[in-house]
Amino acid sequence: MKSLLVTAALTLATSASFAATHTVKMLNNGKDGIMVFEPAFLKANKGDVVKFVPTDPAHDVASVSIPKGAKTFKGALGKEVTTTLTQEGVYLYECSVHLPMAMIGVIQVGTPSNLEDVKKAGKEMAPKFAMNKERLDKYLGQVK
Repeated sequence: MKSLLVTAALTLATSASFAATHTVKMLNNGKDGIMVFEPAFLKANKGDVVKFVPTDPAHDVASVSIPKGAKTFKGALGKEVTTTLTQEGVYLYECSVHLPMAMIGVIQVGTPSNLEDVKKAGKEMAPKFAMNKERLDKYLGQVK
């Protein structure tokens, strides 16, 4: 029994050590234009950590639609936010201040089992986009 516990602990410690940390910048200007997350689409693994870093104090980040069982995340203006991707699926997030400019992002972790839910949430937020209306479809189109 003792060796089973030691093996389980080592397995958990080893799998945690392989987790990657991804940095997503909150930018005023990026490769996709103004008010963007970069990268705006991220493919990650379960257990990976994502650090959202504002490059201007006027940005925030909040989850909009996430996989069942995942923890929501939300940060204050100008504050760095770190979240661990605990569930497989698609994570949709926004900068609430710049949502009219479609400042949104998508993370895919493993199988996109909740993609239809994310698309539904995206359709509900799309009328709030005053510009860059194609961004959401572009990012969701990268989910495979």
